[in-house]
Amino acid sequence: MLEEIKYQKLKDIIKIYLPEDVTVADVEQNSHFMNDLNINSANLVDIVLDVEDAFDIRLENDDMDQMQTVNDAMAIIDTKLKSK
Repeated sequence: MLEEIKYQKLKDIIKIYLPEDVTVADVEQNSHFMNDLNINSANLVDIVLDVEDAFDIRLENDDMDQMQTVNDAMAIIDTKLKSK
């Protein structure tokens, strides 16, 4: 899967959980989910679940702990897709 397609797919997931004061235009690769995008921990869990479904992968607790930024999420998705 091409990087741009993966990135767009991830952004489409994230935008559902953005608070009203943040737009999808604010989502950049170095954006921190909680600090920059104001996504709370409950919504972050929802994002993880949606990522699992969208990319047909399984994320472990360690993966979730490491998923702090959009770049982190992309790297974890890449690793999981390569190990399938």
